[in-house]
Amino acid sequence: MNKTIDIQDLGLKDYKDTWDYQEALFKSILDLKIRNRREATNEPTSNYFLFVEHPHVYTLGKSGDMSNLLLNEEQLKDKGATFYKINRGGDITYHGPGQIVGYPILDLDNFFTDIHKYLRLLEEMIILTLAEYGLKAERSPGETGVWLDVGTPFARKICAMGVRASRWVTMHGFALNVNADLGYFDNIIPCGIRGKAVTSLNVELGVERISMPQVKEKLLKHFSTLFEAELNTVTV
Repeated sequence: MNKTIDIQDLGLKDYKDTWDYQEALFKSILDLKIRNRREATNEPTSNYFLFVEHPHVYTLGKSGDMSNLLLNEEQLKDKGATFYKINRGGDITYHGPGQIVGYPILDLDNFFTDIHKYLRLLEEMIILTLAEYGLKAERSPGETGVWLDVGTPFARKICAMGVRASRWVTMHGFALNVNADLGYFDNIIPCGIRGKAVTSLNVELGVERISMPQVKEKLLKHFSTLFEAELNTVTV
């Protein structure tokens, strides 16, 4: 089992270009797994973790409801935003500058074959990271992602999640609001959940800007511990 994960920070990158890149890495792992099975070989599969920020974009998961996007094509253009229907789970979400998006593309055969556990560990990574900033983040029953003040009228989501998996290979991932422009969430019903607010780390801490590299460093520290992985930073 290969527990080494290549970490790539793609910086600010177009959503569709990043999606295509994810798909290429995802396919390379799947192809090797199929070849190993067909030829009775045991060549180790690779694992990747991509960090990225996207220009303003709305994405709708395969089980999502189009009516949760509250903008038409012209209004999207006016907002400088794009829209894609994609192949992850979940409903609609927003990505944009000031948000840390993470795409782990892992062969879970290298770790554990349990998608439920995988999602819970991703949530735990976020919860532990936010705890370092003095925030008590938690899960909301029946709702994937990470929240604050669960069970109160002030419940608000700080991190959205949606993944795809095939033959235990994962793609897509999480979006953590760090310095996000929350006004863009007003144009959707986030994750299809009505009556719940969205927040960002800088808002919660009452500061203008949080260091994105610092947050990424904390995320990776908890990720490597939770997944018992060795991280290898790759320059792109």
